[in-house]
Amino acid sequence: MATASATWRYRDRFGDRFGRTYFRRFGPGVVSSVGLGTYLGEPTDAVDERYERALVAGVEGGCNVVDTAVNYRCGRSERVVGRALNGAEVKREAVAVTTKGGFLPFDGEQPGDPEAYVRERFVESGPVDDDDIAAGRHCIAPAAIEASLDRSLDALGVGTIDCYYVHNPETQCRVRSRQAVYNQLEATFERLEHRVDAGDIGGYGVATWDAFRVPPADDAYLSLSTVVERARSAAETVGHETSGFEAIQLPFNVVMADAFTTPTHEFEGGRRSALEVAHALDIDVFASASLAGGELAARNGIPSSVDAKLEGETPAQRAVNFARSAPGVTCALVGTSDPDHVAEDIAAGTFDPLGARAFDAVFG
Repeated sequence: MATASATWRYRDRFGDRFGRTYFRRFGPGVVSSVGLGTYLGEPTDAVDERYERALVAGVEGGCNVVDTAVNYRCGRSERVVGRALNGAEVKREAVAVTTKGGFLPFDGEQPGDPEAYVRERFVESGPVDDDDIAAGRHCIAPAAIEASLDRSLDALGVGTIDCYYVHNPETQCRVRSRQAVYNQLEATFERLEHRVDAGDIGGYGVATWDAFRVPPADDAYLSLSTVVERARSAAETVGHETSGFEAIQLPFNVVMADAFTTPTHEFEGGRRSALEVAHALDIDVFASASLAGGELAARNGIPSSVDAKLEGETPAQRAVNFARSAPGVTCALVGTSDPDHVAEDIAAGTFDPLGARAFDAVFG
């Protein structure tokens, strides 16, 4: 598990190399405001090898946040993260490792018949009730999430996952009511509260794509304040004074800025954006898709009116700095298996981000 002493030593290791606020408080210590993602890429040995080199370069180069999921690249991404953590000349306790459970994972490769695979591995001989599955392989029922968490601990080769996300819970809205999704989340949060006690996770949260950005009328909408209330209720049920719910993950970039610009949540008598609500509730935000799948790393990918306001030598760096400049964002995640691209993305942190007031004035 990442510790305060190890993460602060990690920060001090880089001296004045990075700009102001590059390292930010999270959990017991500090983390870089640029993090490494592991979603993209084919499930092959060759891509595994590239990811391992890129992750080692990133962790050794000033990025101490690594994000993955049990299902990424058919389960290969977690294994690669584990190898990279072992191979890097950085202590495990200096790195915040986050992963997710919700999509039932394959084992190294895409099966010929995914539906049959899910039924055989998870329904007939596993912890999953067929009624809890949405979209073919999505399940956030308590037993399924616990099984995924155990699998992640084994694949990563760590004793503790720093933050464990329930992955895209809005997927369940396709087959059940919003209230039923909240109920299922609360039941799963209770299990995760126990896993915090056991030391298996440092805390937990939810990683979403649409849930916190779309308007309330959208079928995929979930209320952030309600999700947090359900976590607090779960903590109270298991006898905790405070909940272990500590972070959310959602897409945020120049062309998908609605988490900041769009007031989709009822909160304290008004309508607020997801980032405003998260800040008010003291929830950390990790921005995914910071480069919009690479679109913003291309020349002219960033709108010129915004590009002119951002610091950075390359479009990728300026896009990363946009994402990590948003008020309330702790870390902007970038995914690449290229060590040179990793170095470029981390170097975005040598430039100062926009301050909260400047960001609000320019993009609000």
